[in-house]
Amino acid sequence: MKFRAHKPSDSPVIEELFVSVFSKSEGEQEGALIGNLVKEMMATTHRQDLYGFVAVDGEEIVGVIFFSRLSFQEDVDVFILAPVAVHADHQGRGVGQALITHGLRELKRRGVRLVTTYGDPSFYAQVGFHPISQDLIAAPLELSQPEGWLGQSLTDDGIEPIAGGCTCVKALDDPAYW
Repeated sequence: MKFRAHKPSDSPVIEELFVSVFSKSEGEQEGALIGNLVKEMMATTHRQDLYGFVAVDGEEIVGVIFFSRLSFQEDVDVFILAPVAVHADHQGRGVGQALITHGLRELKRRGVRLVTTYGDPSFYAQVGFHPISQDLIAAPLELSQPEGWLGQSLTDDGIEPIAGGCTCVKALDDPAYW
């Protein structure tokens, strides 16, 4: 298994992977919703505000993750990990965890201080995420499941509170995802 940054030429395959994975696990409507999110994220997000990484088995992309910028009033590099997909035939083999670990190392190397995500605490705990309060770091929109708001520091420092609210990239700025 190899990991690399996503390329623009990967876009159709990446979109289809998200549609397939989420349709199979959550239903066709959710598959279409997340497929559209990924398509819009890749098409409309400035390069410095989006990092995407793929897991490749042979020549096939079998996993994809995206990190997009959260913007705060103060100058701090914070990204959110969302969305994540691993091909159904490769789930349960550690591909997602290895890909996330690779992505976190790359972000740390690029000077990113904090990463958040919104998802299953038991899964994301395996790659270093911990529940965080919105008093510590505010989510960009109202969370339907606040227990899924998670974060981790990529520095030796712990997570310090960030004052004020935040905004996310345009593609993610929709209550349907939160």
